[in-house]
Amino acid sequence: MKILYAIQGTGNGHLSRARDIIPELHKKKVNLDILVSGTQADVQIPFPITYQLKGLSFIFGKKGGVDMWRTYLKTNSAKLQKEIKSLPISDYDLIINDFEPVSAWACKLKHKKCIGLSHQAAVIAPNTPKPIKNDLLGKMILKKYAPTNQSYGLHFKAYGDKIFTPIVRREIRNTKRTEGNYYTVYLPSYSDEKILRILSKLKGVHWEVFSKHTDTDFFYKNITVRKINNEAFIHSMAHCKGILCGAGFETPAEALHLGKKLMAIPMKGQYEQQCNAAALREMGVPIMKSLKLKHLETLEDWIEMDNTINIHYPDITANIVDQILQEATVDQMDY
Repeated sequence: MKILYAIQGTGNGHLSRARDIIPELHKKKVNLDILVSGTQADVQIPFPITYQLKGLSFIFGKKGGVDMWRTYLKTNSAKLQKEIKSLPISDYDLIINDFEPVSAWACKLKHKKCIGLSHQAAVIAPNTPKPIKNDLLGKMILKKYAPTNQSYGLHFKAYGDKIFTPIVRREIRNTKRTEGNYYTVYLPSYSDEKILRILSKLKGVHWEVFSKHTDTDFFYKNITVRKINNEAFIHSMAHCKGILCGAGFETPAEALHLGKKLMAIPMKGQYEQQCNAAALREMGVPIMKSLKLKHLETLEDWIEMDNTINIHYPDITANIVDQILQEATVDQMDY
């Protein structure tokens, strides 16, 4: 069987779980090609990439949300259409798609079946938590950005038959953990200046901030700012007292698996993160509306309280891959 595994390269979560999914696909002795599209990721995958495409990326801003103007400027519609039309999608028996738009739309144009394996597939499922405020545009983006024929979802809980608990990478599972005297911070949609201004108000609390906006490590008052580094970030999470991060999927899931105190700040105007925040809130994770001085008391309360949520996410990566391949084989036989 010849398989194309297409991965979204915006953000780190998609590539992080790919590092565990790809070895499981290799174990099946399939002929595997890998496609990655998009920018903004800090994680690399140690496997040869067949197609490295520009795709369609959302650019992180510095004020707590997506920078829509820079996203627009970075989007080359003609190049995107060329990538979609030129991708040899017909060469493959199976396309597995992690919220990747080029292969998804290539499949749609050529009437080729595309199987989704992503967190986004779970977010838009009818039985998963949603925010009180409806967001029709956000829902539409999640449904239309990378359309698939069949989906397997990943979420903080197994909310349905084809919604699984998170794929926690082996690097996290195998790391030793302790409780240090600092808090790990990953808020890529905020500027360093904003983060430093807020966190420096909390005297006596040490923060280790991982930043997308710096090329060098530096110190400021009670804050250590570090450039993104996968090994350093894992070490920081494993030995910290708590984790302050955006309401993405992978980092909160890893924090929960590590048994760390967690607070999440959802990105503004980002429906997926608002949904994640709703799910985390249901689980008892405190949510901070935004990183502003008026919400500083919320952060202070979190530091004072012990609200660790003990969750162990079992390693079911092999089971998920088996189910996808088995059902895909049955579908091909029926066809």
